[in-house]
Amino acid sequence: MMNLIEINGVKAFIQYDPDIDMLRGEFIGLNGSVDFYVDNIKTLKKEGEISLKVFMDMCKEDGVEPYKKFSGEFNIQIDPKLHEKIVAISKSQMINLNDFVNEAIENKLMNTS
Repeated sequence: MMNLIEINGVKAFIQYDPDIDMLRGEFIGLNGSVDFYVDNIKTLKKEGEISLKVFMDMCKEDGVEPYKKFSGEFNIQIDPKLHEKIVAISKSQMINLNDFVNEAIENKLMNTS
């Protein structure tokens, strides 16, 4: 996926910050905000490893679980016309709305990786 890197098994979102002319990495799926800044690609992974290690060490020291737990539930808002359309399509395919949305998300993920 674009703008994602995996560092020691944890994904980080990378983006360019033009205000400071640096790359910013932010780890995803952790119980705290963990980010890092670099001015070149060569040091990106190394700085990420350092930030991640500091965070993991702090969690261990404090007895805190470093990873977020995902429930598998989330609320979204979509256009009412789109909502009506996917309900009709899922009914016509004799699958429930939840399964329809899961399948659509899985298909999208497969096409972006």
